Amino acid sequence: MTRGRIYLYLGTIGVLLAVVMAWYGEAIVLQRGRASSAFNGDRAYDDVKTQVSFGPRVPGSVSHTRTVDWIKQQLESAGWQVEIQQSKMMGHTIQNIRAYRSEAPPAIIVGAHYDSRIHADRDPSPSKQAEPVPGADDGASGVAVLLELARTLPRESVPTWLVFFDAEDNGSIPGWDWLLGSRAFVQGMDTRPRAMILLDMVGDNELSIPMEGNSDPALRASIWNTAARLGYGDVFPPRVKYTIEDDHLPFIDAGIPSVDIIDIDYPYWHTTSDTPDHVSASSLQMVGNVLWDWLAAQKP
Repeated sequence: MTRGRIYLYLGTIGVLLAVVMAWYGEAIVLQRGRASSAFNGDRAYDDVKTQVSFGPRVPGSVSHTRTVDWIKQQLESAGWQVEIQQSKMMGHTIQNIRAYRSEAPPAIIVGAHYDSRIHADRDPSPSKQAEPVPGADDGASGVAVLLELARTLPRESVPTWLVFFDAEDNGSIPGWDWLLGSRAFVQGMDTRPRAMILLDMVGDNELSIPMEGNSDPALRASIWNTAARLGYGDVFPPRVKYTIEDDHLPFIDAGIPSVDIIDIDYPYWHTTSDTPDHVSASSLQMVGNVLWDWLAAQKP
């Protein structure tokens, strides 16, 4: 074989290897893309708009009842069994919603509150502070992520409950307190999951979710490491910024490792401007990708 033919032969092999490696690399990217893109942020954003269209989800209101019925229908359409857990707290009727796909005890609980606040007491306009909060980010965004997880999580995932908490958001109002739904839920639990993950205010257009101080450190690190691996390290900065009273606390008090995924730096929190235009599909997509990948990686 002449030198020219050797060069041609080696060059041909090099081209073929490059093609194979490019195809293999693209296949890996596509495979990981499938893992992270099963979650549909646009569909989740539509769920935010649907909830807000019902009106404020104040406990006891028609809008609240419509929301319960709608969440139940969405879950059942996705193949989940649904239980409405009714109880009383401080004289108020509480309706927590539990979704499950098997009778096996849950390894993981993922939760969000679906109610919205009675008064927009942080509104910059005093004339609006007695009005209810639309609750697009504060309530509807977490629910939207849970519903999209319900549609897309593989059936072979570890046993998971999706729990929609009632009556979280009306503390500091006479006759109410914070976290009524999650307290009632934990009081009625007869099982102990491996972990509980709370989603609250996860749709902000300018999303930033630092670590929360009350959350279990090991569980928190595991989820934030997943975010970093997916390229969201700037959105999930690995540092504690706030310590927050939220629906994960009753679980922590019960000895269950729990984490709060929340962007509390939301300028429209508890105002009449907490509307869908301040929520984005891309933010919901990022949070959904992180939870989807983390849940899919959990072992029985």
